[in-house]
Amino acid sequence: MVGQGLAGTLIAHFLLEAGQAVHLIDDNYPRAATKVAAGIINPVTGRRYVKSWRIDDLIPKAQQTYRELEQKLNIQIYHPRPVLRALFNNREVNDWQARAFDPAYQAYMVPGDEVNIGRYAEHTVPAFDYGELREGAQVEIGTLAEHYRQWLINAGLLTEAAFDFSQLQLLDQGVEYRGIRARVVVFCEGAKSKANPYFSYLPYEGNKGEALITSIPEAGFERILKHRIFVVPLADGRYWIGSTSNNFHTDDLPSEKSRQYLTEKLDELLRLPYRTEEHRAAIRPTIKDRRPLLGTHPEHPQLVIFNGLGTKGASLGPYWAQHLADVLTRGVPIDPGVDIGRFGLNPSK
Repeated sequence: MVGQGLAGTLIAHFLLEAGQAVHLIDDNYPRAATKVAAGIINPVTGRRYVKSWRIDDLIPKAQQTYRELEQKLNIQIYHPRPVLRALFNNREVNDWQARAFDPAYQAYMVPGDEVNIGRYAEHTVPAFDYGELREGAQVEIGTLAEHYRQWLINAGLLTEAAFDFSQLQLLDQGVEYRGIRARVVVFCEGAKSKANPYFSYLPYEGNKGEALITSIPEAGFERILKHRIFVVPLADGRYWIGSTSNNFHTDDLPSEKSRQYLTEKLDELLRLPYRTEEHRAAIRPTIKDRRPLLGTHPEHPQLVIFNGLGTKGASLGPYWAQHLADVLTRGVPIDPGVDIGRFGLNPSK
């Protein structure tokens, strides 16, 4: 396998659980999306308050998988947190209320008149009104990847190096790379897949996001707040503040413009002093249709891809990693909604 971000970590976990032998190659890139993202699980998104795609399937699998990995690694990374959603006018309130009473949404949405915003009431500038989402969570995906990496190293299952495509040999019954033979190689490279000579034909977009890690020791916030920006509780009075979205980036470095934007939004919102500790940036592996990329290369079946988790990787990752593991080990047909063949593209053209 190539890449040990969230996608690589999860597919390795499920393949090992299925009794398969794995070996990962990863260069531990410091600005990988997994290291920067907050790991938010948000069941209802967008201006129209629509359930995230396949969320009824995704959330139970995410809860189960992250709990299993917590036990395996002796860490705590899965934090159930309701999501407070700021509403800014009567129309938004009415739309929220209407959706909250839809039977298909009642498991997730709390009507506005039942919401108590807790400590946000005294420590932030109030919005017009608020809604609340159940089944939200924050997953420390960077911590997960870091600890899983050390577990892999201790087991002799990870090589820390950049992958050299010139050393990859395609065999009749598999692949060989610097003495390692395998039935398939799974590419989980995130935004770097644009440079993969076998899968660069796929419609990657790549979205640059930036976030601040702040210390707000007096806040005591326990829920995730969406109020123009996200305020996401971490540990020890620290909060993830983000994020920006840039489809026209030229690098993956933190920018002063984004720092200023996030700082201004936080200043407008917060009634407490805070200190910015870090400014992070990464390229999210986003895809044209906002769906993951899974499947085998149309000309080289020993080459497999798992990518495109984008902005919702914490919720998408476990379900689709399990699915790909089932495809590879049990011959389960790949779901057409994530199959790379859905684009009808030819890598030879």
